[in-house]
Amino acid sequence: MSCDTDLMNPHPTKKQSWFGWCMYDWANSAFATVILSAVLPIYFVSLVPDEGGKVSLLGFSHTFRAASLWGYAVSFSMFIVAVTSPYLGSLADRWSSHRKFLFTYCLIGSLCTSLLFFATPGRYIFASILFILSNIGFAGSNVFYNAFLPKLAQSHELDRLSSRGFAYGYVGGGLALLLVFAIIQGYSFLGFPDKGSASRAGFLITGVWWLVFAFPTYRYVRVQPTSPVIVDESHRGIRGYFRIFAEIKKYPSLLLFLVAFLFYNDGIQTIIVVAAIFAREELALSQGTILSCFLMIQFVAMPGTLIFGRLAEVYGAKRSLYLALVLFIMVTIFAYFMNTALEFWILGFVIAIILGGSQAVSRSFFSSLIPAGKHAEFFGFYAISAKFASVFGPLTFALILDLTGSARLSILALTFFFVIGILLLTRVNTKNAVFVA
Repeated sequence: MSCDTDLMNPHPTKKQSWFGWCMYDWANSAFATVILSAVLPIYFVSLVPDEGGKVSLLGFSHTFRAASLWGYAVSFSMFIVAVTSPYLGSLADRWSSHRKFLFTYCLIGSLCTSLLFFATPGRYIFASILFILSNIGFAGSNVFYNAFLPKLAQSHELDRLSSRGFAYGYVGGGLALLLVFAIIQGYSFLGFPDKGSASRAGFLITGVWWLVFAFPTYRYVRVQPTSPVIVDESHRGIRGYFRIFAEIKKYPSLLLFLVAFLFYNDGIQTIIVVAAIFAREELALSQGTILSCFLMIQFVAMPGTLIFGRLAEVYGAKRSLYLALVLFIMVTIFAYFMNTALEFWILGFVIAIILGGSQAVSRSFFSSLIPAGKHAEFFGFYAISAKFASVFGPLTFALILDLTGSARLSILALTFFFVIGILLLTRVNTKNAVFVA
């Protein structure tokens, strides 16, 4: 039996398919908020000794500070996904096995996230390995999740469905984050001996949340299977990797958009990563104020995503992206001058409005440029761009901070990424896309 059929509901309606697709964003966004952004990084620091954590591998031994060890774990997991996703995407396209890959990654990610419950004090190596595996599951499953978008929506519906998925994600991720933080803050009332134990319970809840809420995706999201395509060995491994890149080069607009996305997504992801640090160190805001603002961003981002989805339908995806990137430039300039908690909240509100919308429209715009039958493998390269975005932007921020001692100049420098993104975007020809922007 094909992996894209299901006896429980072999012919889901369009409404059911859309709901199932969006619910995966709801499900795995709990990982994004609790594990990647808010709770695990703080808990991980408490696992590593003050003098640093010693790592020994193949005769090599070195002591890493907690932040460095965390950074290497993130980079390594993203490297694995970036290298393997085009190859696996190609296999999924040829064998119509997108659901099989999606839920294999989902099971790995949710299981390893739940096992973080056993990452007790001092077990930082154990926690690192589990995080690497769970992050591979998270990022890897998104490659195949994104590839379903053009299979479930017609050309004029891409922006709407993409935006709806992000909206579900912001609500689901926000509720999961709110639940876990409530458990941590009320640890004594709930019977936990300390906040660390409550945090580990939060990791278990996150893994279960991811798996349980992915069930509608498993039940309702499927496409009609096709006959497997016979390919030679040049389509496999490293050769296949470069073959896919050579294939993308045949579509200049697609390649230009990928490069543009790489630049402006660098800026977006860096703002997300450094916002809390900037507020704490430069503005001296309390942890409660920063956390409250982040929760606000999580929930305001939902209507913001839907607004940008509608704008893309009415005015075109490119124009909507121009608007979002211009607003991000204004955000970096405003951040350079701000000094108060109120200004930080205003900035957070603006980011919430444009954050999800820019990502959702980017995803649907990219999808509109992909030729038929190439979705999963080309989305693998889209994933590579997203993974690189977690490297260059933060590196630029850190280097400028080291050289100048000014976090404000570091924030302002991110304007470069948005300007380059806009300039490249102007050269993307949408004439052959499935919609005209």
